[in-house]
Amino acid sequence: MKTADYDYDLPESMIAQHPVEPRDASRLLVFDRGGGHIEHRIFREIGDYFRKGDLLVVNQTRVIPARLNAVKVPTGGKIEILLLNRREPRLWEALVGGKGLKPGRKVGIPRKGRDLLEGHIVADLGGPRRLVRFNEPLGPELEALGEMPLPPYIHAQLADPERYQTVYASDTGSAAAPTAGLHFTPELMAKLKANGVGIATVTLHVGLDTFAPVHEDDPTTHKIHTEWCHLPEGTAEAINNTKANGGRVICVGTTSVRTVETAAREAGEFTEVVPFQGATDLYILPGYRYRAVDAIVTNFHLPKSTLLMMISAFAGRERVLDIYELAKREGYRFYSFGDAMLIL
Repeated sequence: MKTADYDYDLPESMIAQHPVEPRDASRLLVFDRGGGHIEHRIFREIGDYFRKGDLLVVNQTRVIPARLNAVKVPTGGKIEILLLNRREPRLWEALVGGKGLKPGRKVGIPRKGRDLLEGHIVADLGGPRRLVRFNEPLGPELEALGEMPLPPYIHAQLADPERYQTVYASDTGSAAAPTAGLHFTPELMAKLKANGVGIATVTLHVGLDTFAPVHEDDPTTHKIHTEWCHLPEGTAEAINNTKANGGRVICVGTTSVRTVETAAREAGEFTEVVPFQGATDLYILPGYRYRAVDAIVTNFHLPKSTLLMMISAFAGRERVLDIYELAKREGYRFYSFGDAMLIL
């Protein structure tokens, strides 16, 4: 297995810069793994492929305004802090942009009409990653201090920050959105539920490493970073009941996949999913045997990314890359604000 096996060319013009309106007007490529059949639909028609008794699993994480404009103290030099993961109420793992940001350095976040919110860099985690301890919790002020951290390949301004949130986002903590869920509207969710499709929630707070390309020649040597996730008891029961009654577990996005399969791994030799809460290091590569997930709703992913490898493990590398080439010819929009796939 080589990382180069998961590479493909994509014209920059095919990277979606804006979400479509309404959300469920995006395109949907449907791929049936069993027969190899492909259909081109509109996302709001996705319910045509669901059956009564199926279970849709969604990630209810909510993106925080994680990008902070900061200064070095006492010099006042401008820097940027991108919050990734809260380890304690005042301790954050973050990416920092600027020189001389070593352990012991003091930084400050300007606040309108108030003194600086101060922080200290307490550890160097390699590259631009640091541990930063603030002198007070950020939670109450983060909405006013921070900006939405859109992916670097999106260059356009987002008029409404809520368009980078799913309609069911409720559990604050992500550095990026679980973008496959951006296509759902409240009306579509209600229609699916009325047709007998169950809806269950998990939480996985997405880190930016999820989207980072693999730089190692051998993807098995890539160190995947952990992410905090939670699969509650009610969701575990819903998944187990769905499987027992012949329904399908349909995960919305790779983050839901990672959470559900982590809970399945925790069950050990048992076939049922168990509740789980904590950090997951699950790295899904081709050769992985899916234990609980039967279908996936997903977007089109970056070349050489762990997400593309995860989808290849589910549907086959060559087949997935062939579908991506077809999507390019058909004019599908790629990445976070792009179109979607349903893999059955």
